[in-house]
Amino acid sequence: MITLYGFGNIFPEGVGETKDLRAQWALEETGLPYRVHALDHTAGELDSDAYGRISPFHQAPVIDDDGFVVAESAAVVLYLAEKAGKLIPSDFQGRTRVVQWCFAAVSTVEPTLVCIDVIGIFDSGKAAHTLHTEVPKLARRWLRDVERRLEDREWIACVDFSAADIMMAGVLRGLRKTDLMEPFPRLKAYYERCLARPAWQRTLGLYAERLGVSVDDIR
Repeated sequence: MITLYGFGNIFPEGVGETKDLRAQWALEETGLPYRVHALDHTAGELDSDAYGRISPFHQAPVIDDDGFVVAESAAVVLYLAEKAGKLIPSDFQGRTRVVQWCFAAVSTVEPTLVCIDVIGIFDSGKAAHTLHTEVPKLARRWLRDVERRLEDREWIACVDFSAADIMMAGVLRGLRKTDLMEPFPRLKAYYERCLARPAWQRTLGLYAERLGVSVDDIR
């Protein structure tokens, strides 16, 4: 039985935005048996010494698979894919392509999107005009490249839905309250295709139940 360490309580702005969603989505897609250990972020549970022994940066998600512990959402999703023999091709080059696009999601696209959030939080008055202009411009550059990748493709890495799609869709979900995807019809259709999957719908419902909110509040 895999244990997923995810959020059970978090500050209101964080509800529905946490990366344990990606890990639970992979678990739901693969059908691997699991249970959730719900963490109380507001009570400081993630900052405890005990949790620090399994999570290098005191973050979630973490999984514990019979004593083998994996942290970082992309690593967790890839581990689950490899373990289940699903969400990842069996050949070496196919697996590498999925890994490549997992990296693209978390190391190219996501950091810029996180910067947009950080700027919005700490500079709501828009004193740093250049940042408010240039960071979204950089985000649009990455989105344009993903749009180009999706020409004549249903999924981002290979013919079938894969771990890379969980990671990319999870990253793109951070844009759902903005208009940054509007100029990119293939990207929007891809994002909607990913989130229409039954495993994602189950994940969202289970997450909402765990945090005591309605699905519509976090959709």
